Amino acid sequence: MTEEVEAEDQPDEIEVLQGQLKEAEDKYLRGLAELENSRKRMQKERQDLIQFAVEDVLNEFLHPLDSLEKALHFAESMSDEVRNWAKGFEMLLGQFKQVLSSHGVEEYHSIGKMFDPQLHEAVEMVETNEYEPGTVVEEFVRGYKVGDRPIRVARVKVAKNPENKGDKS
Repeated sequence: MTEEVEAEDQPDEIEVLQGQLKEAEDKYLRGLAELENSRKRMQKERQDLIQFAVEDVLNEFLHPLDSLEKALHFAESMSDEVRNWAKGFEMLLGQFKQVLSSHGVEEYHSIGKMFDPQLHEAVEMVETNEYEPGTVVEEFVRGYKVGDRPIRVARVKVAKNPENKGDKS
């Protein structure tokens, strides 16, 4: 009779062991997937960190480049000798802009476009009927972006409807 009991217990024990094996395999595969996901997430975070660091450095170069551009603009009204010097500096400015471009940095122009808070910072509003409300009418500082992400937003003057001060509605 004991042989019959052992024979009946054996299939149950095999099923239990097979269930435990399947459960262990599932845990192993889930752990492996979590490890792979963590590795990919850490790699992406590292790439993002490097990208943001590069963008910060590039952004710091934009201010001196703006100053150089403004200085060159004023050089046009100076003597021939100053204009000759300015041509050399214009070439240097072009080289700097080429370096920025090779790193994916693009300048964008805002005048005549609708105000976009992702791309613009309104530093002044002007009442006018010449432009639609919300249109950028002047650009104080040019904006730059890498892909679709701005690294420096443009600082702009935006049109708004004139207020009727004499209207007592």
